[in-house]
Amino acid sequence: MCFHISTYKEPEYWEKNFRVKISDPNLKPVFSKPNYHLNGFSHPNMLIIPQEKSDVLAPGVWGIVPSNKTKNEIKDYYKEAVKYGSGLNAQSEKVFQHFIYRDSIMTKRCVIPINGFYEPHEHNKKKYPFYITVKNEHPFALAGIYSVIDSIATFTILTKAASPLFAKVHNTKKRQVIMMDEEQSHNWLSNDLNTDDIKDLIQSDYPAPKLEAYSVRKDLFKRNVNSNVDTITDRVDYPELSVLYKDIAELTQAS
Repeated sequence: MCFHISTYKEPEYWEKNFRVKISDPNLKPVFSKPNYHLNGFSHPNMLIIPQEKSDVLAPGVWGIVPSNKTKNEIKDYYKEAVKYGSGLNAQSEKVFQHFIYRDSIMTKRCVIPINGFYEPHEHNKKKYPFYITVKNEHPFALAGIYSVIDSIATFTILTKAASPLFAKVHNTKKRQVIMMDEEQSHNWLSNDLNTDDIKDLIQSDYPAPKLEAYSVRKDLFKRNVNSNVDTITDRVDYPELSVLYKDIAELTQAS
């Protein structure tokens, strides 16, 4: 599951690459601060592109909340929902049935532009953080859905069964987020999609040869260490993972 994100480009970068404008120019200084490691359980504000206003970047709180809640109930809901993952991720297999997701999947889809994300790999009962991004820093986004609580957007990131690459990295849960390029993101936000169209986009895999996946230092998992620093995305190799590195290299090698 995806609980850790990197987003360090300024709003102007996302505006240019996704052909959108930030909803309120006064927000630009707030979202210009680079975040090399955002922990989802802190429920940070992030920029999303919502289906209802697909030409704007708008602030959203990471962690979807049922639309029947009020803004004064959001914090209490997050405390209650910790045992369910705090609404940070949503299994795409359940989006048409789940009581929260089914209210959003047809009319409140969103994309979350990011620079990369982190997933844990387990080896001999030890966890190693991996950073996943697109080669050459090509812009991409994650597929999500959102709810609106009063005037506050809350969102979740959709996941699905892992592709061969993600199954190697995220080898315990064997799940992955749904990654989209600019064109797929545009399609995801279209109001013309039917159920089959949505399922097709959910099942599409971002091409592995376009991705980078490598291990980083374990400070990412340490609560008493500030891991929101630019060096947290630097590669750190562990000798005991040499076989895994070879497998990843083969899967991400351009044909």
